[in-house]
This record gives sequence, C-alpha cells and structure tokens, in this order.
Amino acid sequence: MGFLTKLFGTQQTEQPKEEITMTPLNIGIILGSTREGRLSPQVGDWVKELADKRGDANYTIIDIADYKLPLLGENGGDASGAAGWSEAVAAQDGFVFIAQEYNHSITGSLKNALDYLRVEWNNKAAGIVSYGSVGGARAAEHLRGILGELSVADVRVHPALSLFTDFENGAELKAAPVQADSVNQMLDQVIPWSKALKTVRQ
Repeated sequence: MGFLTKLFGTQQTEQPKEEITMTPLNIGIILGSTREGRLSPQVGDWVKELADKRGDANYTIIDIADYKLPLLGENGGDASGAAGWSEAVAAQDGFVFIAQEYNHSITGSLKNALDYLRVEWNNKAAGIVSYGSVGGARAAEHLRGILGELSVADVRVHPALSLFTDFENGAELKAAPVQADSVNQMLDQVIPWSKALKTVRQ
C-alpha cells in the first residue's frame, strides 16, 4: 500500500466492514397448568434458572393462569386475556413447555391455550419438560402431535421428571443432577432451531 501511494500519489482506503448484529432470541417458558396447588411454577423457575446461566437468549416465564382464556368458543366467556396471550406468544422465537400428565395427556388448560392461537405459534421451535408418575411421557407425546399441527418444531431431547424421584413427598422439586444436564441438552437443540426458523419467518 505504501509503495503504491508513493508511485501514484493516491491514498487507497478500505471499505468499512458491515457490522452484523443478531437480536437475542426470546424463549418463552410456558407453564402448562392452572390448577390450585400446581407444581409447574417450581419446574418453570428451575428451568429458567438453568437457562439464564447460559446467556444465549432472553428467557421469560409465561403463565397461562395470568390470562383469562375460557374454553374456546364458549358462549358468554370472558376472553379479555386473549389479546395479551396472543402478544406474549407472538413475541417469542421459541418455547419450553412445562407439561404435566393428567390422565395420560396434557392439561385441558394447556390444550385450550394452544387452540386459541395459530400464526403466533407457526415456524418456531420448542422443547418439552414434563413431569408425572412416569415422567409425564404420555403427555409429552400428545403435546408433540399438537405442536406439529401448529407448525412448531419440537426437539428430540426431553427432560422427564418423576414425581417419585425428582420431587420430595411429591410436592417439592428436588431434581436429580442428570435432569439439569438434560435441560441444557434440550436447550442446545432449541436455540439453533429457533435461530434457523426465525429466518423462515422474516
């Protein structure tokens, strides 16, 4: 560069490199139960604590119980929370569903909340953390079918908490260390899938 400047008397300048900034992902941790005495807030807080240590996304707990969502299509129901529910879900790039097993399936409140929306779910990724007498495995399998219909890509790794071994007296979460590892492995899949699907929505 110095030789050319001396020879031709001109100064060549490098073009500034374009800065590429990536907006942090928003991942919603959805509490799938609304009943009194539920355990989902404990599980959601535990997942969020593990997730926040990663520093790879903005993790937010989204509690279905905070929104008025009567049965979809029910006459005279107060659906005043539907707009807020739509905004909360639309703002996310991916999800972690805290799924409880009730009678071999997910809760009615979670199914109803899923049914309330359509495009807000589309082309996003999700992980599932389930719990129950057999780890909530059957609820998770039902949830996967519903998510597929909503164009939500659920990841393979699935932390499954047992009411007998991961909760003290079936009431206080005392998850085994292997479960924390499983949560991180699940998020290792949710994050890149969420990034990839974000480009599909843009």
